Amino acid sequence: MILFPAIDLKNGQCVRLEQGDMTRATVFNLDPAAQAKSFEDQGFEYLHVVDLDGAFAGKPVNAQAVEAMLTRVKFPVQLGGGIRDLATVEAWLSKGITRVIIGTAAVRDPALVKEAAKKFPGRVAVGLDARDGKVAVEGWADVSTVTALDIAQRFEDAGVAAIIFTDIARDGMLKGINWDATIALADAISIPVIASGGLASIDDIKAMLGPRAKKLEGAISGRALYDGRIDPAEALKLIKQAV
Repeated sequence: MILFPAIDLKNGQCVRLEQGDMTRATVFNLDPAAQAKSFEDQGFEYLHVVDLDGAFAGKPVNAQAVEAMLTRVKFPVQLGGGIRDLATVEAWLSKGITRVIIGTAAVRDPALVKEAAKKFPGRVAVGLDARDGKVAVEGWADVSTVTALDIAQRFEDAGVAAIIFTDIARDGMLKGINWDATIALADAISIPVIASGGLASIDDIKAMLGPRAKKLEGAISGRALYDGRIDPAEALKLIKQAV
């Protein structure tokens, strides 16, 4: 079980949004590379990064900040935001990203996900961000008519490494992960699922380690780590003891 600390990039800075709203951004660090190194030094084993500007633009925008992180840390990094074609997938993987996350294109161009997953086994994840059960795209600005399960099932045999499932209503709100929806998705598919959106306290870590969550790969934590609601040492110790 992996606890992924999150770095969301906006204008080259490390921020957290509330419910995916770019106008409700809190800047937590002006130096994302330093933040990444801090997470590595604290003992985390995998970093989750999102290029927020890229998600809206449909192409990488904060590449300089991402590349700076890659030069500072040794632990694996997964990246999403603005990855809409195979050339971008290849470019990021060649620069040292361990796993790319395809979100909008997974809804609009499922063939891209299948092609990328086949070409780069184990290195392509799908990001499914749901608002009221329906998947949102284009940086969460547009809500589609399909459910996360509808999309996830398209990729059952495609070799996708993981599904990252975010409940937008909870993201950045510190209301706790939507465990019911996340676990229901995990139970319905064979692809490992990563929980995201609203992780608020050590109780969420304990829930992640509970028997009903055994099919999950882990969870992503953002704001709760930045504002001290979760002590990294305590969280990582719990995870280690549960192995």
